[in-house]
Amino acid sequence: MSPSPDVPRPDATPAEDRSSGAARPRRRGKRRAVAVTTAVAVLATLGAAAPRGAQDGGQGQGRGGGGHPVKEPVATGYGGAVASVDADASAAGIEVLKRGGNAADAAVATAAALGVTEPYSAGVGGGGYFVYYDAKSRKVHTIDGRETAPASADKNLLTEDGKAIPFAETVTSGLGVGTPGTPATWEKALSDYGNKSLGKVLAPATRLARDGFTVDRTFRQQTADNEKRFRDFPATADLFLPDGELPEVGSKLKNPDLARTYGELAHKGTKALYQGELGRDLVDTVREPPVAPGTERKVRPGDMTAKDLRGYTTRAQKPTRTGYRGLDIYGMAPSSSGGTSVAEALNILERSDLRGMSEKEYLHRYIEASRIAFADRGRWVGDPSQESVPTRELLSQRFADARECLIDDSKALTSPLAPGDPRDPADCESGGKAAPTTYEGENTTHLTASDKWGNVVAYTLTLEQTGGSGITVPGRGFLLNNELTDFSPVPASPGVHDPNLPGPGKRPRSSISPTLVLKDGKPVVALGSPGGATIITTVLQTLTNHLDRGMPLADALAAPRASQRNAAQTEAEPGLMDSATRAQLEKLGHSFKKSTEIGAATGIQRLPGGRWRAVAEPERRGGGSAMVVRPARD
Repeated sequence: MSPSPDVPRPDATPAEDRSSGAARPRRRGKRRAVAVTTAVAVLATLGAAAPRGAQDGGQGQGRGGGGHPVKEPVATGYGGAVASVDADASAAGIEVLKRGGNAADAAVATAAALGVTEPYSAGVGGGGYFVYYDAKSRKVHTIDGRETAPASADKNLLTEDGKAIPFAETVTSGLGVGTPGTPATWEKALSDYGNKSLGKVLAPATRLARDGFTVDRTFRQQTADNEKRFRDFPATADLFLPDGELPEVGSKLKNPDLARTYGELAHKGTKALYQGELGRDLVDTVREPPVAPGTERKVRPGDMTAKDLRGYTTRAQKPTRTGYRGLDIYGMAPSSSGGTSVAEALNILERSDLRGMSEKEYLHRYIEASRIAFADRGRWVGDPSQESVPTRELLSQRFADARECLIDDSKALTSPLAPGDPRDPADCESGGKAAPTTYEGENTTHLTASDKWGNVVAYTLTLEQTGGSGITVPGRGFLLNNELTDFSPVPASPGVHDPNLPGPGKRPRSSISPTLVLKDGKPVVALGSPGGATIITTVLQTLTNHLDRGMPLADALAAPRASQRNAAQTEAEPGLMDSATRAQLEKLGHSFKKSTEIGAATGIQRLPGGRWRAVAEPERRGGGSAMVVRPARD
């Protein structure tokens, strides 16, 4: 199969920076009235004072010990902004912006740096979804860089003797590894939207991999959580267990193999992976995972081939879009369920005066809308190249209205809830048999970026599980994903069609939800989060906290979270579990179970006067990093 058209020729050298600063053009129903004032909450916050911690406009852009940037969760200023979970990664994006790059360039630079400092969540061996707002055309574009199953896969990929293979055997194996989409996403984003070459934007991450980053408590804990399986793979142990021990907090971890891999991608483009020696090493690792002598772990091989790599392409597709209180909400269309599920829940909630409700009333409505959206997601969303996915109908207000009538303000619904039929909506009627929500790994990472021209990116990338498959490609410095475990190994409900069963070249369903909010064609907020299936609820709750409840973005993002995914219990963080509101909700029939933390979001907000506010987590996952090019001094 011929390479993707944006892959450089064999004799090509890295392209020079493109001359234009502004983003280049790509090559290629009436709403129901509601009882609240349209978009009053969010528009009021555009001129509001910054929340606590934001007044300095980004003091955290200074340097700490060892010359590394200091984390701060909020930054306000000019020239563009970046927010991610890691200060080194955010700094990489800001460096590219300062050198004339745009939001797409900065997003790729930040993602590549996350491949160094957050290697258990992101990297060359994974995939993701990229949402881009082009300021010149005022249009939103998306790139589906989801991993794919090998061409040999069928619906029985994750079964043996008619039964699902145990998750522990599929997650830490070659069997669960999908064809990576991250490098192709980077090259596609730069080719279609960027100003810089791949080599230029990889430079900060290459330097970071070569010189090392400072280990923090979160990284050490994630390593400890994976230590047992990491020791079963010599290349992984050598990289992440230096001298055979857990890395110490405050020590420096270097990855010269990844620096060389980035150098190869910079020089040869992504054909180095999809057609070259790098790809051969990856395929060999999948097909014959290099385990430590004497290991007792059963490590199943995968069936990925060089042809699977050569045939991989990203998908440039239309975003999902729904209107909400005079705003336009854009997200990621299937193969991700994020865009349709967030939109359906918002459509359900639009008839409610969320701003005027008590905390109990608001959370009850939010939880029920989430429950309903997940019931419909499970029945209808899969890879549209192989499934009939009614995307337009799932986004329709007619369907949302038919589902909204299920909500009773005096009592909670019971899960699992049966799905509705978006093709033929009927008030309060189901379209089939109830089925539980299938498992999805929780360790992705999200970044947001903007630039001085007004372009904006929301980009979520992933390996699926924390540490992915646990298998490092020897000599290459990156972990392989386990994304194929996001398929349903067997139908979620026997006798009912499951659109998320494996298939040849198929993309597993995702919950990734990079989201852009526009008003009159201009960006208001960009938002996203990691967290597996909790991504959808994190984005939904943060949006409603901000757009409806009037919280400043930083407060909306930091607020205690609850996540209902058509399950018997709603997961809730301590801030809700320990509150009086919990007891009030339990009287309605809600049941909760404690989750230490849900998600780790980042966002960017456009402010008056050409300013941007970048927002990251103050505490979750050790806190995130928000930066701007030129901090405001007000």
